[in-house]
Amino acid sequence: MRIAFLGPVGTYGEQAAIRLCALEEIEAPQFMPQVGIRAVVKAVAEGRCEAAVVPVENSVEGGVTACMDALWEHPELRVARALVLPIRHALLGSGPLEGVSEVLSHPQALAQCSQWLGEQLPAALQLPTSSTADAARMVAGSRFRAAIASLQAAEEHGLEVLAYPINDVAGNCTRFLLLRQGERTLAGPLASLAFSLHANRPGALLEALACFAHRDLNMTRIESRPSKREMGEYIFFVDLELPQGEAPLQQALEELRPLCEHLAVFGAYPITQLEAA
Repeated sequence: MRIAFLGPVGTYGEQAAIRLCALEEIEAPQFMPQVGIRAVVKAVAEGRCEAAVVPVENSVEGGVTACMDALWEHPELRVARALVLPIRHALLGSGPLEGVSEVLSHPQALAQCSQWLGEQLPAALQLPTSSTADAARMVAGSRFRAAIASLQAAEEHGLEVLAYPINDVAGNCTRFLLLRQGERTLAGPLASLAFSLHANRPGALLEALACFAHRDLNMTRIESRPSKREMGEYIFFVDLELPQGEAPLQQALEELRPLCEHLAVFGAYPITQLEAA
């Protein structure tokens, strides 16, 4: 089975993909690194891969907007499983820490280490890259550049660990989704969906959320993204804790659907939380 992930090798996405394949008992997976989160989602949507692993939410920086936008563009995809992966960032380089004048990494990683960078490398220029492992690849051999990435990326690209861990919050973790094509289920401990409303009027969102509240479906997350059509128009992403069986969610969706211009249901799925090493 071909599994797309945010490449190159050495990313947290690759770590998550390996763990998710083990949880799903996928034998002999073929990992296919992609450039950019949208490319990861498109790989499975277009049938070039059978599954994809994407980061959807970080405990420090919140939702991964590129992932949410890509999911909205491909409502035919379903979430097969989720994994919460502890994130421990390292500063990697080929020269001394005091000589670092540029720090490269994915924007989320730079944000998750902003306090450490401000205290330890206040003059260093921060440069965004498509992934943490790509940053590690780009700084290899440089005496003045360093990357924020994983310890695995240091091994992959022959870099020294200049500092570890450097993330500002010790409990930093990211939730990854395993995306696939095919039938989705509405039974499972957690469900994800997204919707846009017919009109921006007082009480419209409250009316939509009431579909979950009076069935005792607890929202663990709600986040909005602009529709990109006009100012003030939003898409709402919701995660729900579910009781056993499909009936409560099915009933809520039947009530919610007439209120929505568009409704994308990504299904219910199991979620696994890994402990920090």
